[in-house]
Amino acid sequence: MAAIDLRAELRCSICMNIYTDPVTLTCGHNFCRVCITRTWDHQTESEYTCPECMQRFKKRPELKRNLTLCNIAEAFLHTHLERDNTGIFCTYCDFPVPAARSCVQCEISMCDNHLRKHDRSVEHTLVPPSTSLSERKCSIHKKILEYFCRDDAGCICATCCLTGDHIGHSLESLIEASDKKKEKLRLVLEKLSSKKVEIDKRVHGLQEHKRQLHEKAAGVTERVIDFFVNIRRQLEVLETGILGEIYRQEEQVLRPVVDLIQRLEIKNDELSRKMRHIEELCNMTDPLNVLQERESGTEDFCNTEMGGKEDRGRPDAQVHDISDLHVGPISETLRTLSDIITGLKKGIYMQEPTDILLDVNTAANNIRIAKDLKTVSWSLERKNYPNPSHRFQFNQILSIHSFSSGRHYWEVETSESGDWRVGVCYPSIDRKEHASIIGNNNKSWCLHRCNNLISLAQGSNSNQYSVIHDGKYVHLPHNISSNSFRIYLDYENGQLCFHELCDPIRHLHTFTTTFTEPLHAVFYVWDKMCGNGSWVRVRSLDKSP
Repeated sequence: MAAIDLRAELRCSICMNIYTDPVTLTCGHNFCRVCITRTWDHQTESEYTCPECMQRFKKRPELKRNLTLCNIAEAFLHTHLERDNTGIFCTYCDFPVPAARSCVQCEISMCDNHLRKHDRSVEHTLVPPSTSLSERKCSIHKKILEYFCRDDAGCICATCCLTGDHIGHSLESLIEASDKKKEKLRLVLEKLSSKKVEIDKRVHGLQEHKRQLHEKAAGVTERVIDFFVNIRRQLEVLETGILGEIYRQEEQVLRPVVDLIQRLEIKNDELSRKMRHIEELCNMTDPLNVLQERESGTEDFCNTEMGGKEDRGRPDAQVHDISDLHVGPISETLRTLSDIITGLKKGIYMQEPTDILLDVNTAANNIRIAKDLKTVSWSLERKNYPNPSHRFQFNQILSIHSFSSGRHYWEVETSESGDWRVGVCYPSIDRKEHASIIGNNNKSWCLHRCNNLISLAQGSNSNQYSVIHDGKYVHLPHNISSNSFRIYLDYENGQLCFHELCDPIRHLHTFTTTFTEPLHAVFYVWDKMCGNGSWVRVRSLDKSP
């Protein structure tokens, strides 16, 4: 609104455009220098008047440039031109003035002032400001394009309709053709809009999922930090208590030892003094002196040496044995902490592994089961097992027991050749069709190793590992070198985790869902090389990773 008011103040009342080189008359009104000069050129001397207030001047006034107004007008015009997206200016104006319309016939652009004059003079086709006016004319006849040829899908002029290659073609006006195309574009726009809405919903859903994951991760992180802060605090208290107990026991056991050492050192000094005295007696040559000295303390010494009263009261009787330092409870505490840390370093600190036994009644006829019901392998020879309705048709077998609650894990060893899959499935899984293979349906989840024949022939690493559910493969980027794996099931939390039993244990993938049926462990084996090298073995409970 302020820009519109400013434009009105900066508009010359003669040309109705923004001031160009504005000058001020003595009456105070402003005009473009060119506009007032042309106006006065048509007036006689002594009849010069101001177009605004009609004030008369006896002689032609001297025009003085209004520098301040000139700067304001140029700044306003410059700002307006920057905001003008077309960048097309009036052909007639001496100063760059944005064009209002363009004339196709004349191939010129005009501002509002010149457009009014052009409208009164001729009836031409006016279009929004454009620099490509020649494109609106026929390239052959140089006439305005008025029709659309549906046969050639091009715009043509009236002459093209009567002569040339368009005679007899299906024609329609540009407006009709444009309306039809707009209708088609609206239909396309509706489809694109619906797709955009769908994508927006998906993006919003993924963003919400991302936000929830961040919140969950932040919550778990906070709990873990608090947990370990508490553990460190308790460990510090435990450390202080253990060290204090060791110091207390040390002080208790060492106190009599220190006392005894001091007493023995005193006695040792006394003995040394008496020994020096005896040596002096032994070196005397005067018998009388030797005999007289016996009465001055030598007798006490002899009594002491011969087992007197002081010697019989042994001062070391109060000394504790080194076994009196009770380190047993302390060592047991340290051993317990060491076992916990060792378990954590190995990967998963949880309950004992679950014992898995294979259900022979579900085995396909081309797999072999060991007597201990823990090893399954692929066989070229069909076994012709009895054919109950729940036996698999393709290369796999279920566990005897199922899991409908709790946390469980079991460990498997696998062959270095052939194809195998290990995982879990619902008992309602199909048993006959090819889609019954674990991972190929929405009732099973598995870790898969595929032996790629092409890669094998080329001499490259042919082992490809992936996890599969509902036919969707997720290839694992890890360089898996171990043939031992751990499957961890948390039924209530809907998690199935696969780990590689290396040092340290490495997490491979976790499926997260809501389990709706009991789950059986399931094993699939097959050898593309038509050998007998594909097998899977459930680790015994007495084996450790």
